[in-house]
This record gives sequence, C-alpha cells and structure tokens, in this order.
Amino acid sequence: MSRKLLKSGLIVSVMTLISRVLGLVRDVVVARLMGDGAAADVFFFANKIPNFLRRLFAEGAFAQAFIPVLTEVHQNHEKAELKAFVAKISGTLGAIVFVVSLVGVIASPVLAALFGTGWFIAWVQGDEAGDKFLLASTMLKITFPYLAFVSLTGLAGAILNTLNKFAVAAFTPVLLNVCIIACAVFLAPDMEQPAFALAWGVFIGGIVQLAFQLPFLYRAGLLVKPKWGWRDENVVKVRTLMIPALFGVSVGQINLLFDTFIASFLMTGSISWLYYSDRLLEFPLGLFGIAIATVILPALSRNHVSKDPKAFSANIDWAFRMVCLLGIPAAVGLATMSRPILTVIFQRGAFTAETATMASYSLTAYAFGLLSFMLVKVLAPGFYSRQDTKTPVKFGIWCMVANMVFNLLAIWFGYVGLAIATSMSATLNATLLYITLHKQGVFVLSRTSVMFIIRVLIASAVMGAVIYYRDKGVAFFDLEWTVQVVDVAITITLSAAAFFSCMILLGARRRHFKSGGG
Repeated sequence: MSRKLLKSGLIVSVMTLISRVLGLVRDVVVARLMGDGAAADVFFFANKIPNFLRRLFAEGAFAQAFIPVLTEVHQNHEKAELKAFVAKISGTLGAIVFVVSLVGVIASPVLAALFGTGWFIAWVQGDEAGDKFLLASTMLKITFPYLAFVSLTGLAGAILNTLNKFAVAAFTPVLLNVCIIACAVFLAPDMEQPAFALAWGVFIGGIVQLAFQLPFLYRAGLLVKPKWGWRDENVVKVRTLMIPALFGVSVGQINLLFDTFIASFLMTGSISWLYYSDRLLEFPLGLFGIAIATVILPALSRNHVSKDPKAFSANIDWAFRMVCLLGIPAAVGLATMSRPILTVIFQRGAFTAETATMASYSLTAYAFGLLSFMLVKVLAPGFYSRQDTKTPVKFGIWCMVANMVFNLLAIWFGYVGLAIATSMSATLNATLLYITLHKQGVFVLSRTSVMFIIRVLIASAVMGAVIYYRDKGVAFFDLEWTVQVVDVAITITLSAAAFFSCMILLGARRRHFKSGGG
C-alpha cells in the first residue's frame, strides 16, 4: 500500500507542480499588470469570495464528506447503485451551487459591503477609496459564477480520485491558469480596466476545467444524467457529514476571509501583499501537503471500510512523516529567502522593490505556519474517512475564535499581524487534531517517525545556516535580474544538497519513505 500511495502522491505532485508553475507565471503576469494598486486589491478580493465558497462546496467540506461515502458505495454495492448515487449527488450539488451563484451575482454589492467594509464606509463618506467598493461589486458579478463550474469540477475530480485516477484532477487547475494568462495577455490591453480581463479569465477557466474532466468520467462509465436527490439515503449521509465539516476542514479559509475583512481597513496594498505571500505559501502547500492529503483520504476510507486499524494508523503515520520531510525545510527556505524569491519572481512592471519588501514580511510570518497548514491537511482525513465530522467541528470553531482574537491582538503589526494570527490558529488546529487522534487510539506517531522528524529538524537547521551565511556575502539587491535568478538557483541547490546530505549522514534510508517502515 505504501508504494502505491507514494506513486500516487508523486503523480499528484508532478501534476500539481505543473499547475503551480503556471500559477506563478499567472501571478507574474498579474503583478506586472497591476502590482499592489487599488485594482489589484479589488481583483484579489473579488476572486477570494468565490474561491472560499469553492473550497467549501468542492474541495473542502464536500470532498471530505463525499469521498468516504462514495468509497463505501463503490466497495459494497453494484455499479448501477454507484451510478445512481453519482447522478443524485451531482444533481443536488449542481442545483445548490447554481442558486448560490445566482444569488451571489445579484447580491454582489451586499457581499462587497460585507467583506470589504472598509471600502464601503469610504464610499458612503465619499472618499476616493470608495471606488474600490464600486469596482468590487461589478467584478463579483463576473467571478461569482465560477463557483458553479468549479464545484462540479471538484465533484468530478473526487469521483476520479476515488477510482485512483489522480492525475486528471491534479492537472485540471492548469487550465484555469492558462485562461487567466491568455486573458491578461490578449484581452487586458484592449480594456479600459485591465482587472476585468482577469475576472473574465476566471469565468472562462471554470467552464474549461469542467469540460476537460467530463470525457474521463465518461470513460469510467460515471457520466450520468444529474437528478435531484435531496432525500436519497447516501446524499443525506453526505449532507449530514458535510454540515459540521464546513467548519472542521475549512477553518483556514474562513480565517483568510476574516483577514481580508480586517485588511480592508488597513493601508492600500495590504490585501495584495497578503495575496502574493499567500500564493508563494500555496506552492509548497499544494505541491506536498495537498498532494499527500489527496491520496491519503481514499486510502484511509478503504482502510476504515475494510476494518483494518493497523493499516489506517500506518498510512497516517506515513503521511505525517512525508509532510514533515517536505514541510519543515520548505518553511525554513521561505522564511530565510522570502524577499529574494519575491524579487526574482514578481519584481517587474508595477510590482516594485517596495512591494517585494512589504510582501516578504507577511510571507515570513506565513512560513512559520506552513507545517501546521500541511499537517491539518493530512490529519483531518483521519476523522472524515471514519465519517466522524463532529469531533473536528469544535476545533474549527475554537480556531476561528482564536484567529479573531489573535487578529485583534496583532492588529498593531498591521497586515503582518494578520499573517501571524493565521499561522498561530493553524498551529492550534493541527495540535488539537493530533492530540485527539492519539487519545482515540486511532493514530500513534511511531518511533520511526519521531526519530525521522528529529533528523529533519537538524538537517533543516543546517540548511538554514547555509542560506544565512551565503546571503551575508552577496549584495543580492544590487545585482541584475538574470544574476539574481542564478544566485537564487545556486542558493536553493546548495541548501537542498546540505539538507539531503545531512539526512543521509543522520541515518535516513529508503525504508523511512514506506508506511510502517522501521
């Protein structure tokens, strides 16, 4: 099983890498086009609300509730019953997200006022910043329908993942990035407000992503006519599991949305600085954390259905070990190289040296929470695969309240304080999830993993020292861009070599990459 999980994880990671690289290209194009000005703040705001709802409906609570039930139906029933369930869940979800999208389009001014209160107050008072409120209201009408398309895309991806066809769903986000880049390059120059071109890119990308996955569903024999199935037994089970899961798995997204609300009261650029730093944080989070979580949920669901607690614990142990192997050095790298990385990737056009500097502060703050963000991704499935959504919900509520308190306490640090608060609440969430799994006897971190993590911590410290002492001897920000790129590449190569050399010297071996390895 461990070899199969590792192979599936590598497939998802490779596809995710392609998507993330294109995502960075997209962000470079957006940064060059808009930098950290008012239009950039509004676009990121208008894109964040439907994306937040997407992660609730498609990738967050819905996926965590749907995959265990789908796995149960797939393993215990005939193909006809599986097709009937897919038809009813797709019809029910489709109808709900269509209505939500329609309401979102109609009520866009209300949403803009609710989540961009600072802009709304400025508009009421007749201040110049009030133009952001009007722009956000209009842009939400374009981006909100994306929710319907991407939710159905997420449903299709969850079905394919349950069938162990991970590559398709992992590759799909590439198409969204291509659409946004194309609209930024070809449509934006002809528009009075270039930000609207990006919004149309999001809308078109939603349609293209869904269309791409349909042929693969057809080949699997599960492209069926949607039916309303609100009272269907299995749909009811998904609904029951999903309601508390909205809090448990999506607490991070709720925290980010609350950050946006607070940031709307701060200086212009705050939302953009948080966005650019969050985008770089999402690179290792998606490449490693989400990739491992994607393959672990179906595996844990199968372990639970087949009543194999030993394999269940071993699979979480493997996921925990892999997340620490990748997450700890990634966090050290982002924290110590935040400004050079932002400079090399984004600094051109409207994205200035000052923008890179400001974004680097929040990226460093986010980096301290990277491991916690990743651990939440692999620990939460330990509950949802057992169809236990009630336990994590209280943690979600506690962490939301804690994040709000942390935000208020850290408000004196401005937008950086928001990033610190988000990292702290993620750490609290991961800690609560782990302690509870341990107390329930579901998962006990093996001695192998404990010793392995100690090795990772030591190797990461050595890696950080290599980066620190190398940076001390280089006047990086006085160099030409091409030389900066080479310098960053050399630093990453040397630090990676130092990390893996230390791991080998400290005794890390191939068996540590296997579930239940000694």
